[in-house]
Amino acid sequence: MRRSRDLVRPALVEAVGRLHPWTGEMAAYGLGWADTAGTPDPGGSEGKGVRQALAVLGAEAVGADGADAVPGAVAVELVHTFSLLHDDIMDDDALRRQRPAVWKAYGTGPAVLTGDALLAQAVASLAEVPGPRTAAAVRCLCATLTALVSGQAEDLRFEDRPWSGPGAVEPEQYRSMAEHKTGALLGCALALGAILGGAPDRTVAILDRAGRHLGLAFQAVDDILGIWGDPATTGKPVHADLRQGKKTYPVLVAMAGGSRSAYALETLLTSGRRIDGATAEHVAALVEEAGGRTATREEARRHLDAARRALREAALTRSAAQELDVLFTHLLDRTW
Repeated sequence: MRRSRDLVRPALVEAVGRLHPWTGEMAAYGLGWADTAGTPDPGGSEGKGVRQALAVLGAEAVGADGADAVPGAVAVELVHTFSLLHDDIMDDDALRRQRPAVWKAYGTGPAVLTGDALLAQAVASLAEVPGPRTAAAVRCLCATLTALVSGQAEDLRFEDRPWSGPGAVEPEQYRSMAEHKTGALLGCALALGAILGGAPDRTVAILDRAGRHLGLAFQAVDDILGIWGDPATTGKPVHADLRQGKKTYPVLVAMAGGSRSAYALETLLTSGRRIDGATAEHVAALVEEAGGRTATREEARRHLDAARRALREAALTRSAAQELDVLFTHLLDRTW
């Protein structure tokens, strides 16, 4: 990921530099490059860089130079940052990577505007690429944006649905939401690398499918970290997802288990009791007792295996395929 970041960083800086100075300042803060005064922030986190690494490896996997994928890597990184800025507002998340979220640091309106600017620049970064693959790349990104919006819409609608009974969110419905909200962009990153590398449509589709499965595994690990992660590494308060009442896979699959712990969990969540402090610890313990943590870990591993099987369907360069395999394993074992 460090190699990909070094390759992509100059073009990403250039893209952000095209924005209005004010939105550019907020984008630099959101990307972890600067503080609120606009000065370089050595303590800021630039994030994992997963999507730009996938774009670069997508090109290399089909025999192209990783540099061919740089516009696609810039586009997916800008889209990812745009989605984080807007999601933090919708989810009322005050922290992002151990710093105040952009909307807390600058205000809601400015954060929305910055997200809009990043989205526009993401499309422009691809649309300006010369050559015969430009239209296919832009179509891929636009389809992904539609999927992202659909996934976020479902995620927001889940908040108003009951924990049990008619209308309750089923684990399969959550999986569909996660594929749109998380899997689509990871699939797009790999696919854009392949498209810009000149790969045939079949190979592009295979890499997109592999990325989507990787995204589902990634989201499953995120859901585990949202309940049991260390705040010092995740950058969010302990039991963050439980405190927000989010319907995540570990809770949903635990409640579907039918055990005594599952019944106790359902009773607590449907009581209307505020989840904080000791209550959150109790909920986390019930989710684990009911098998939610183990089942979510298995869910992540199933989709990781599916991603690897997909990669074996395409004729990929050996070195890039090996790097993808290492990256996949790293994402499953991460603690942040």
